[in-house]
Amino acid sequence: MITIDGSSGEGGGQVLRTSLTLAAITGSPLHLYNIRAARPKPGLQAQHLTSVRAAATLCGAKLQGAALGSMSLLFEPMHPPRAGEFSFDVTEARKSGSAGATTLVLQTLLLPLALAPAGGESCVTIHGGTHAPFSPPFSYIQHVYLPMLWQMGVHARVELLRYGWYPAGGGQVQIRIQAQPGPLASLTLTERGELRKLWGLAAVSNLPSHIAQRMASRALDVLKDLEVQSRIEAAHVEATGPGAGIFMFAEYEHSLGGFTAYGRKGLPSEQVAGMACSDLLAHYRSGAATDMHLADQLILPAALAKGPSRWTTCRVTRHLLTNAWVVRQFLDRPVDITGNVGEPGEVAVSGALTPHPSSLTTDYQHV
Repeated sequence: MITIDGSSGEGGGQVLRTSLTLAAITGSPLHLYNIRAARPKPGLQAQHLTSVRAAATLCGAKLQGAALGSMSLLFEPMHPPRAGEFSFDVTEARKSGSAGATTLVLQTLLLPLALAPAGGESCVTIHGGTHAPFSPPFSYIQHVYLPMLWQMGVHARVELLRYGWYPAGGGQVQIRIQAQPGPLASLTLTERGELRKLWGLAAVSNLPSHIAQRMASRALDVLKDLEVQSRIEAAHVEATGPGAGIFMFAEYEHSLGGFTAYGRKGLPSEQVAGMACSDLLAHYRSGAATDMHLADQLILPAALAKGPSRWTTCRVTRHLLTNAWVVRQFLDRPVDITGNVGEPGEVAVSGALTPHPSSLTTDYQHV
């Protein structure tokens, strides 16, 4: 059994999600304690509990401690992940409902289904929040994360069926995943190439439409000095509750970057746009191939790739360091990070994956 201290490193929900993904893929029984101990509301919250139940569904895992607020979890897979049609609702984890992030549940399930040894196509529908702070918005998953993973052999497509802003939730996403048993392809992203275009969406729901237009106009004005093709659409979208945000993307010759900011009461639309533009410009000036979020999201697929991978990032984060630490607890794979926290750096996943991922999930000797 692999034992993980959930308070290690950054001490948040990523320790749980990465552990669940790797336990499902490797068939390793998992004991996780001190779950989210560093958070104001420690233990399993709605989106985390949904991830636990969803991962258990894929591999028939036995569970102990799968309850709201629980700070300890036993997760024992009974069989390899199996493709199929699934539906999960974050709101069911809490009686009063929840806008917990559907995208974080999606990321927990993606690689186990993409590497399901028996192959097959999966269709997963998830209800809850789709655009919420402290989680990748759906648009980032669609336009940055999945396109980059497609290069590594993860064949998945997503569709936004309904927006779900925090705190109302009520959103719905669907992802289709074609399993490709076997190790993923490695990835080298040390040179991003030239900036080809900037584009994005300024969206509002149940608020005046001029808010979206002001965000879009401000962003275009800030970015005009980059002298590159830019297009930011202003849109009013249907959702259960009010919400506003701007989602921008930088398309380079060899890489992609995503930058997000959300509106809130009392914060001018122009300032919201300025926040996202500030992150975009910091990434652009760093010369790095990946933004700080993609940098840590690539750790897990790179650790499951056949050969070595390497990429540069505009900012080393504690999230990145923590994700690398969790991977090392499951796989005998060197993951090295150079650079100080808060500064540009480089990630290297070296060596070869041993054994083959499709054989990792076939023994289940603990059953």
